[in-house]
Amino acid sequence: RLECPFCRRPCGPSETSDCLPLLQLLEVLGPAGGGIPAALGGPAPAGLGLRLSLGGWGSLVNPTGVAACQRSGRLAVAHDGKKRIHVFGPSGSCLQRFGERGDAGNDIKYPLDVAVTSDGHVVVTDGGDRSVKAFDLEGRGALAVREGFCLPWGLDASPEGDVILTDAEAGALYRLTADFRMGKLKKCQMIRSKLTSPRGVAVSQTSGTIVVIEHLKARGPNHSSTRLKIFSADMDLVGQMDSFGLNLIFPSKIYTTAVAFDKEGRIVVTDVCSQAVICLGKPEEFPIFSPLISHGLSYPIGLTYMANNSLVVLDSGDHSVKIYSS
Repeated sequence: RLECPFCRRPCGPSETSDCLPLLQLLEVLGPAGGGIPAALGGPAPAGLGLRLSLGGWGSLVNPTGVAACQRSGRLAVAHDGKKRIHVFGPSGSCLQRFGERGDAGNDIKYPLDVAVTSDGHVVVTDGGDRSVKAFDLEGRGALAVREGFCLPWGLDASPEGDVILTDAEAGALYRLTADFRMGKLKKCQMIRSKLTSPRGVAVSQTSGTIVVIEHLKARGPNHSSTRLKIFSADMDLVGQMDSFGLNLIFPSKIYTTAVAFDKEGRIVVTDVCSQAVICLGKPEEFPIFSPLISHGLSYPIGLTYMANNSLVVLDSGDHSVKIYSS
């Protein structure tokens, strides 16, 4: 049996999908990265340039999630340091550090993703005790939901202030409604089931459309793959895209680790095969293949947009947050 070097959980050979470090190791070794084809690469169509880089080894340790507060311009980053959540100001200074590593009520054992709600609360999925925890931007604990989840993973805030989150082990998508200021959970409702290891999720702030990243079972070391599923605000399946379908049009395999919507409602994803960020267009335009960032990334694992339309990429390869703007 294998033992996770982070959570010390023993895993059988068929159980390693629960362990993030082992999973990332398999993903790094697995996908055959051919890079973006020359005809499709080159400078970003939007003229994106690196404006600011935050963190780095020692400041951030193996970061796993990033989210932006649309009101204040602050960025919340989840990572594996002594204090698990760092809050950066718009200028790049670190304003707060909270979420101690431990077993107390407001401690965070192993953060998998982070979101910021419209009322300014930081919500974290904790793979260590399989819970969802909320804090204000000063680091005060507001709410912890520990019942009903198998392995909560990705999450994003909806326009209504709810939180949409995936459960990778249960294969489900949940809508969590709460009064974070009062610390009261109103409802936690499963809105979709029978998904395949769903992790990353994004919600359009204009239409309420939801995109989920499914991680399909690998059939051999170089055959792991991902699939995007797009749901309307009413949870009707309106489209999906996998690496095989994209290969029919573009000579490039995409292995997606994060997804976000830009201000125009286009779907933007990270790709660890080509170490790039790619725009796939609006759901009704699929498939469009437009590289936004094609160099300077090592292992892009997180993605979000700020209120000023700057693109934020979390690069776990060099433990940094990179902010791009036109």
